[in-house]
Amino acid sequence: MRPLTEQEIRTAFVNCTKGEAKRLSVPRDLAQRPWDDLDFLSWRDPQARHRAYLATELNGRPMALALRCPSPAAWQTRPSMCSMCVTTHTAGVSLMVAAKAGKAGQQGNTVGAYMCSDLACSLYVRGKKEAGAGVRTHETLTVEEKIQRTVTNLTAFIAKVTA
Repeated sequence: MRPLTEQEIRTAFVNCTKGEAKRLSVPRDLAQRPWDDLDFLSWRDPQARHRAYLATELNGRPMALALRCPSPAAWQTRPSMCSMCVTTHTAGVSLMVAAKAGKAGQQGNTVGAYMCSDLACSLYVRGKKEAGAGVRTHETLTVEEKIQRTVTNLTAFIAKVTA
């Protein structure tokens, strides 16, 4: 993924108002992020424990989502699987909920997915971060195939939010 600027991220949100996008906390360390290893940029809001965000590029343009999520104290403690990267965790999968874009979202409609609580799917897929001792499911897919699966799952989630 190419590096995104703070301005690109703020203008890419599809499921919150321009005012909300202007006020949300964008990571200050964008230049230090491992962009070559990211399929999407994601972060939890340090000021709002129940908020998380993700940004990616689809069809050559930035796209970002605001998510509601449980606080770290509420993360699942039993083995669970992320629906984006299909990584099994001993702990650390949470239901992330996005308001739908447009009028549907204004009416309270949402879309949810179980995701890595730390939103580090890209790093788990590449083996740069470990999900927990003894929980990695054996797969015959290559790393590139796992990356493509993650991108496909993320694209499908975004499509549900923007439908």
